[in-house]
Amino acid sequence: MLKIKKSKRGFASMGLKKRRQIASLGGKMAHKRGKAHKWNSKEAAMAGKKSSRKKK
Repeated sequence: MLKIKKSKRGFASMGLKKRRQIASLGGKMAHKRGKAHKWNSKEAAMAGKKSSRKKK
């Protein structure tokens, strides 16, 4: 059976530093446009409780 090596494309071809840089820009633009989710203290507390329950 022949094995065909697939080349990486898109984000898979980029290094970790470059991917983080692009993700950071996307997050900043979302906040600038008012499209990003803004956590309030109640939501953050609920998320923390959910997270700690899953780890046990």
